[in-house]
Amino acid sequence: MSNLDQKVAIVTGAAQGIGAELALGLAKAGAKVVVSDLKMPDETLARIKDAGGEGIACVANVTDNESLQAMVSQTEAELGPVSVLINNAGVFATIDLKPFEQITEDEWDFVMQVNARGVFQVSKAVVPSMRKAGGGSIVNIGSGTMHRGAPLFMQYVASKGAVFAMSRCLARELAEDNIRSNCITVGFTASSGVKEHPDMLEKFGDYTINARLIKREMVPDDLIGTVKYLAGDDSAFLTGQAINVDGGAVTY
Repeated sequence: MSNLDQKVAIVTGAAQGIGAELALGLAKAGAKVVVSDLKMPDETLARIKDAGGEGIACVANVTDNESLQAMVSQTEAELGPVSVLINNAGVFATIDLKPFEQITEDEWDFVMQVNARGVFQVSKAVVPSMRKAGGGSIVNIGSGTMHRGAPLFMQYVASKGAVFAMSRCLARELAEDNIRSNCITVGFTASSGVKEHPDMLEKFGDYTINARLIKREMVPDDLIGTVKYLAGDDSAFLTGQAINVDGGAVTY
């Protein structure tokens, strides 16, 4: 029996890419998974069901409190209180790459709203349910770009730096509730969203592979083991930390 068996887990941004693979990985480990996104993530839920897993799908906007409360209410009604939150939803592949002087304030605000404020709002919505469960684990999906100050999308790098900082704040504020908070700083990943935007692959693909100690493309499956570890009881004494998963591009 997995230490995730029957735990209720919410994964945001789960319609495709990294979120979809993480949701499937948690379901295969025994968790009851809630997959959420701006559009109904029916395909992800179907993959979970086909693999013998249990879960539900819902539409939720990480920047809309009413939408998030509805997600939590549906989760508790159908599966029970939440034990695991994977804050994965974010803007990345669609960002126009440009020097920071050319980034508009609207572009900056949009990315910060989704990537940083979204983690704040989802965590606020879910933590009361985790208290009902007697504790839980928040896993925030960050980015290794904050370690090296990657150029051409400062708004994204800044937003993921905020995710890293918030993970530590949440860990301190929620420890007495038996709720842990950790962050994964993720390397450049050949997700489905990235593959749909060849500009990203052209600018970062070969560069990141050459920078890694493990010389290959990173895929969403490379994150599943770390996410399962942080979500489950094997990491019960670990909180407020960032684990870098990028094939050794950054030896953090």
